[in-house]
Amino acid sequence: MKTRITRINDEIARVTANIIRSELSDPRIGTVVSVIKAETTTDLKHCKISVSILGNTQESTMAALNKASGFIRKRIAETINLRQTPEIKFEYDDSIEHGMRMRKLIESVSVADDEKTTNDAHA
Repeated sequence: MKTRITRINDEIARVTANIIRSELSDPRIGTVVSVIKAETTTDLKHCKISVSILGNTQESTMAALNKASGFIRKRIAETINLRQTPEIKFEYDDSIEHGMRMRKLIESVSVADDEKTTNDAHA
């Protein structure tokens, strides 16, 4: 069974993703913004929301998200029934980009290994 704070974190992450996708109209926010996770303190005063941004608009997107944190907090309060809605702070998470880089590196090594095997077989 999930703990209460885990359920709250999951719900905040889900609601925040919906708000970013459908309600924010700031042109600085990139087209591909993924909410990775939300981490709320046990007293529900603060919440760090990790987001991944594909493309090279990380700085402007992070600035726009942090500027819109008050609006997002208000919408979270309207959507989720909590006694206290936490202060929102966004942080950049590069795990998806890191995973894509690692996959490309593995594929390049695999292709080089296949070519070496093919060349050895013909020699």
